[in-house]
Amino acid sequence: MSPESPPTPQTGLGSETRFIADRMLGTLTRYLRFMGYDTTSANGLAEGNAKEDTLLLGMARQEHRILLTRDAELARRDREHAVLIVPDDVMDQVQQLIDLGHIERRLVMSRCSLCNTLLREAGTAEIAGTDYAPGDRTGFVFCWCDHCKKLYWNGSHGRNIGDRLDRELRDNAGKILR
Repeated sequence: MSPESPPTPQTGLGSETRFIADRMLGTLTRYLRFMGYDTTSANGLAEGNAKEDTLLLGMARQEHRILLTRDAELARRDREHAVLIVPDDVMDQVQQLIDLGHIERRLVMSRCSLCNTLLREAGTAEIAGTDYAPGDRTGFVFCWCDHCKKLYWNGSHGRNIGDRLDRELRDNAGKILR
């Protein structure tokens, strides 16, 4: 699929486009999750399956997802459910998806960047039991991934991602909401 002819956005239970990314798009997968998009990854599948491409296309259809791939042949196999990601740089990849109308420029941080699970507000015990939580917790909002047992908060890493999205993307919709 060429970047000029996008598939129709696929939606899941909500109105948001959902994605599945091939193994070559790990960084894009994490950025989409930071942006709040439901994005599964082929990296969660067992390696070495000779029919992985067919499996990914089947998952995209069955789960109402758009397959994001760097493999031109794979994208050509199902133009309705796949997008060929052309750029090498992750910010250019995000921009391609914005230009195609699949995503909006935003930073939501509602999903675990590792496993895609929806985050929930962290409890006091979870925050206290995490050795990497900041000592001064004033002004932070903490979230928890029940699957990975990972703590997230709106610290410098999130601000840096938001600043990078603001700085490097061409969208004129204004600043990212934090």
